[in-house]
Amino acid sequence: MKENIILTTGLYDLIKEHLRRKRVTPEEEELLAEELRTAGQLLKVDISEDVVILNKTVTYKNHTDGKTKTVTFVIPDKSKPSKNKISILSDEGIAMVGRKVGDTIVWPTTNGEIKLEVLKVEEAK
Repeated sequence: MKENIILTTGLYDLIKEHLRRKRVTPEEEELLAEELRTAGQLLKVDISEDVVILNKTVTYKNHTDGKTKTVTFVIPDKSKPSKNKISILSDEGIAMVGRKVGDTIVWPTTNGEIKLEVLKVEEAK
């Protein structure tokens, strides 16, 4: 059985708006709509430290290309890829948001399917 993702209300609203503006593929739209429908919404202080949300530094393995990366997920306006600050609405961010350490996600993108594994989540420095 698939576990529901956990989000803050603000993050839920941000993703809902992203969906409303049709900034995703039709396949992604269907998956995201279902995930939002069943998502748990909590205050940030009530979300486990190992869950991927905004302002968390995440180490993950991309099984599609075999690379391991560490990035901090931020709101789109704060994205600075050269400093490893990636938008939570990026392909990787959308795929992993609300997931926890140990989860493996297969996610559709405009460039094909990606398979990501969350290895570590910590508070951004």
